[in-house]
Parts: sequence; C-alpha cells; structure tokens
Amino acid sequence: MTSPADWLAGARPRTLPAAVAPVLAGTAVAAYADRAVWWKALLALVVSLALQVGVNYANDYSDGIRGTDDDRVGPMRLVGSGAASPAAVKAAAFVSFGVAGLAGLVLAATTAWWMVAVGVVCILAAWFYTGGKRPYGYLGLGEVMVFVFFGLVAVTGTAYVQAERWQWPALYAAVGIGALACAILVANNLRDIPSDTVAGKRTLAVRLGAERTRGLYALLVLAAAAAVVAVAAATTWWALLGLGFLVVAGRAVRVVLGGATGPALIPVLQQTGVAQLVWALLVALGLLVHGA
Repeated sequence: MTSPADWLAGARPRTLPAAVAPVLAGTAVAAYADRAVWWKALLALVVSLALQVGVNYANDYSDGIRGTDDDRVGPMRLVGSGAASPAAVKAAAFVSFGVAGLAGLVLAATTAWWMVAVGVVCILAAWFYTGGKRPYGYLGLGEVMVFVFFGLVAVTGTAYVQAERWQWPALYAAVGIGALACAILVANNLRDIPSDTVAGKRTLAVRLGAERTRGLYALLVLAAAAAVVAVAAATTWWALLGLGFLVVAGRAVRVVLGGATGPALIPVLQQTGVAQLVWALLVALGLLVHGA
C-alpha cells in the first residue's frame, strides 16, 4: 500500500515555494497600491498550490506510464518506482486540479467571469505538459509555459483579483518570478539530460546541450535580478531589497557553472526554489515598508 509519506514525496514539496512566491509577489504589488484583499490572496494561494501539486502528480503519472522515470536520478516517483498505481496517481492529479478549479471559480465569481477561461487554460497546460499524445514538455516548450503560467499569469492574476485593475509593477514582478521558475525547470532538465535523451524526451536542455543549458540558467538568474530593478523603478527603491535573493541564487549558479551533473544538481533545485521565495519575500518587504 502507498503510505502517506509516499504521497507527500510524490507531491514534491520542495517545488511548492514556486507556487507560494508568485502569490506573495502579486499580493505585495496590490498592497503597495492599497488594494490588497487578504481572503482573495489566500484563495489565490490555494489555486497556485493545488495546481503545483496537480502538475507534479500529472507528470508522475504521464512520465511513469511512458517509462521516462524507469532510470531516474531525482526524487522518487510514485508510478516509476511502483509505489502507487498509475490510476491512483492520475486520480490524485485530477483531485488537485479540482481543488484549484473550485477556488478559482470563487475568485472569478467575485472578480470577473472571463477568468474562468484563464483557469481552464491553466489546468489544460498543467496536464498536457507531459500528458496527451504530444506533450509540449517533450518538445522543448516546458520553460516557455512555466514562465507564462507560473510567472506572468500567477503574479499578474493574483494582483488583478485583488486590485481589479492592471498594474505594470505586477508585470515586472511576474518576469522575475517567472525567470526563477524557469531556472528551476532548467536545473531539473539539465540533471535529466542523459535519461531524457534515452527516453526520447526532447526537453530544451536536451536540445541545447549541457553547456548552453548552464549558460541559460545563469541568464535566467540575471533576468530575475533585472526584474527587481524594474519593480523598484516603478514603485519604490526599497524594492531593491529583493536583490538579496542573489545570496542564495549565487551559490546555485556556481554549482551549475562549475559543471555539476546528476545527483549533484539536486540541491540546485531546492536552492533555486528558495531563491525565488526570497526574491518574493524581500521585494514584498520593500513594498510594504514603503507603504508603512
């Protein structure tokens, strides 16, 4: 039988900062404009966390039935390891998507009904990353979609449901959060180049090769730093506190550029997730300090 610890591991809790950070950043932008609505922020957090867990289970299921995880270097996968049946993992993914959908419906009903369409697209994107006959994650498009949905949509959406208006600082924050979300995936795919190549999974890392992928990782960290400056220029220079994320991200960059491979890259995923959360926390602190 699958234990609760197995299900928790399958949910990949180390990826959850990537779901918290965009909601924190978007809420901070709304708070800077005196438009924060805390119960909507909490619902947005439920949506983001449920989508992240859902996509993790969906990837576990889809990669598992394709055999992509048969020779896996990273954390345990439920289907690939045989710890859970494919049907059970697929059901867990859809339950998670259902939770995200219900919370999203409440936000749409209290903000704008067109947001239902955005939510549907988000769920479809989460499933077809590795699901379906032609998953876009196998075609090298994963980073693009992560940037769009866990960066642009998540941050600007969180800000919009609270402020109910467009805010340019939300877009700049979304670029920073999205860049670091991409960096997490880039590090993951860099680690998996050998196994993905054998499995026929043509990720962006497989297409670029290891050395160019390392350069892409560093470039994404630089983009996140530039986004901090853009947020500060559009709001308050207190937001430059966000550059403190480089203390954590810098260590990860050194490991990646140092040529680490396989299991040596696993800590980089966690460090990048922490760096993303620190980015959001420090930018939010700067915006709130100015408001106080």
